[in-house]
Amino acid sequence: MKLTIQLFAGILLLAVAAAGAGDQRRRLLPNLQAGQTITYLIRYRSDKSVKTESNVAAPMAPSAAQTDARGLLQIDILEVHQAAGRTAIHARGQFRTQDSGARLQEPDGRKSQRPVRRTDTEDKSFEFTISPDGSAEKVRGLDGLIPEQQQAWQEWLARFAVAWTLPPAGVKIGDKWKSQQPEQAGVPIAELVWLRESTYVRNESCHPNQLSIRGELSAPSGPADVCAVLLTTARLKQQSSPKDATPDDFKIHELKTTGTAKGTNEIITYISLQTGLVVRATEEANQAMDVVVAMADGSNRVHYNVDAKSHSEVLLVTEAPPTHR
Repeated sequence: MKLTIQLFAGILLLAVAAAGAGDQRRRLLPNLQAGQTITYLIRYRSDKSVKTESNVAAPMAPSAAQTDARGLLQIDILEVHQAAGRTAIHARGQFRTQDSGARLQEPDGRKSQRPVRRTDTEDKSFEFTISPDGSAEKVRGLDGLIPEQQQAWQEWLARFAVAWTLPPAGVKIGDKWKSQQPEQAGVPIAELVWLRESTYVRNESCHPNQLSIRGELSAPSGPADVCAVLLTTARLKQQSSPKDATPDDFKIHELKTTGTAKGTNEIITYISLQTGLVVRATEEANQAMDVVVAMADGSNRVHYNVDAKSHSEVLLVTEAPPTHR
């Protein structure tokens, strides 16, 4: 009987300890120091289709496109300081070139069908600041990169800076919170806002992947970390009237737009409880727009129907030790 009581007491203590850990609030901001270097592998795919109906020439018409961008982004932390109780960092970024004949290999051993290509921007660096509110400021040198690299950096920034958007008091398992952000891209529909709802789902074992000099991505051999798993769903809400959705910059050019836009995103983010770094993040996005652009007097009407889907993945990587033969 005594042994049974002891076992029961032990189980109860473990349950209480686990519950206490779940009640602990965490701010999840990255623990960074000047001189530190972190490396991320970014992969981004998108597919945009456009249907146009018009009896006039439309030189500004959006075009259909498929994008398959990937990059190995090295971030050197130059400065870290506190402002109003929030962390701000100044950093330098550079896309590193892997072996020109290498193909990225998936963790299960499959190799990508697209080789890593060298570009004339491989040695160009850029600098930026992540402000205390999580936005990017003082960005210099980004326009020297090719569009795919600029897109990869934007994807990395959106995922890496997620901790700055969390409630200031911190979050615990089971917490839910909401936020909203205006759509930043220049589109012919005014007053578009992303409504986000996030949940701290659970803690889960995680670890960075290892990347060899030839670009082969594999599971790490070191000890596992523990990550907070955050799930964010977002919905694009149109606050303007479909009968007159004209943005200000269109009004300046004496244009009028009517129509609708909608979209949904789902983001899963793994943040290390030890380092505060995003270890892995994925996003699935679907957006659609049905809009008519015309002169203010109603002439020269052009009807656009746009559908776009995208998938992005941001992975923290470490350098695998070289193999000796």
